[in-house]
Amino acid sequence: MKLTLVTGLTGLILLATIVELLRRRQLREKYGMLWLGVLVIVIPLSLFPRLLDNVAGFFGVVSGVSLVLFLGIVFLLLVCVHLSWEVSALEEETRTLAEDFALLRAQIDAERVARLAETAQTGTADRDELVSHDG
Repeated sequence: MKLTLVTGLTGLILLATIVELLRRRQLREKYGMLWLGVLVIVIPLSLFPRLLDNVAGFFGVVSGVSLVLFLGIVFLLLVCVHLSWEVSALEEETRTLAEDFALLRAQIDAERVARLAETAQTGTADRDELVSHDG
């Protein structure tokens, strides 16, 4: 009975935490919905442990705890694969943005050098061109 109460309260605390993170926009909706879906399954199973044994029996598993452990490991592996995929996509995007930034920086530097060379050739420099705009 005590374990049922502890797991149920833990599930409810996690539910409140996920909702609060979603409310503050610190957790993206797609991940929030995933964790809310997990909690919708976990909370009833934690409050009614006999239901877990019935579900385990339906799948041919002797113990409900074994089923939960197996499904938990599979779920976490899937989350890790998904997050690895997301990180890979973000790394590619970061690399592309860094290349674009470097090209823009080179173009700005080339234009600045061309402008200074033109000013040196004409021998007249506007007062504004002599002032640094770098800050």
